[in-house]
Amino acid sequence: MRVGRGGKRGKTSGRGTKGQNARSGRKKRPEWRDIIKKLPKRRGYGKNRGRTVDSTVPDAVAFSLTRAEALFESGAEISPKTLAQRGIVRARSQRPIKIVGGTLTKKFSFKDVAVSAGARGTIEKVGGTISLFVARAPKAPKPKAPQKASAKKS
Repeated sequence: MRVGRGGKRGKTSGRGTKGQNARSGRKKRPEWRDIIKKLPKRRGYGKNRGRTVDSTVPDAVAFSLTRAEALFESGAEISPKTLAQRGIVRARSQRPIKIVGGTLTKKFSFKDVAVSAGARGTIEKVGGTISLFVARAPKAPKPKAPQKASAKKS
């Protein structure tokens, strides 16, 4: 016989007295589901995040002009190689270096580094030079598959 429909267990058939657990069906909603339901939806963050953010590209290491002036003599060439030799950045690091604003009075030659717009103006005002930084090439768009001619039935 089925539990709660007579048998040898007596009156409440081992279900205790009354309440949700004594009823048929006896399914409790998991507590964690209520917690999840109370959290707000983050629009455009979860399912859309992969389309807008490329997590494989590492963030650049910021290097200020004020720090460059303190560490290098006038006329020096500043590149990822020279920064690694001085122990300013890790030699094995694959992170790009970006020169950011600050005060500058010395003339420097910057090579293979990204430069912010403000820093570029300051460097050029003092008479320094910036050799082109070759950024990661943008991905070429995928070629579209040729569309099949639709045959109309008449």
